[in-house]
Amino acid sequence: MAPSDAQIRRGGAARERILETAYDLFSRSGTRAVGVDTIIAESGVAKMTLYRNFASKDDLILEFLRQRDERWTRAWLQAEVTQREEQPGARMLAIFDVFGEWFARDDFEGCAFINVMLELDDRESRVRVACVEHLVAIRSFVRGLAVAAGVADADADHVAAQWHILMKGSIVAAAEGDTAAAGRARELGALLLTHLGVAVR
Repeated sequence: MAPSDAQIRRGGAARERILETAYDLFSRSGTRAVGVDTIIAESGVAKMTLYRNFASKDDLILEFLRQRDERWTRAWLQAEVTQREEQPGARMLAIFDVFGEWFARDDFEGCAFINVMLELDDRESRVRVACVEHLVAIRSFVRGLAVAAGVADADADHVAAQWHILMKGSIVAAAEGDTAAAGRARELGALLLTHLGVAVR
């Protein structure tokens, strides 16, 4: 028998409740420290309901990472950088302006992709592979900015990797307690752009 509209709505609401709970818990505490029983208790759903929507904890983590990419990378970081500056080189530096505000927030929890990746030893893990793919997508965004700013296509991957090291390093430094990490990374980024001959207003 096909489910009724009401059942579908209830199922969708339960899935969203599970996802929102997992998103909050995984963001704050990491994926290894948070068990399925905690997610069930916090979301108020039955264990059967969770496993009806997500076959395993890994499946739930993968959806969390997809949501994180959508909310953090696209809807927040990329949108903020694009809105703040028009010039591609200036947008590259604006990444660290946005980071500075992020680092100053009371709920700063670091980069979920880095955090989850470092929790996993198995390089073939679906979750670890997804983390790496998300990080590659961030570098791809930076690469596009670098090319638009005048960096030769042949050099763009190298420059994007350098820039991403500054980004990741500043996130780790901020987690360590360095409140000036974003500004320090921005200074190094400005030096790199000058070396590359990229003009920034």
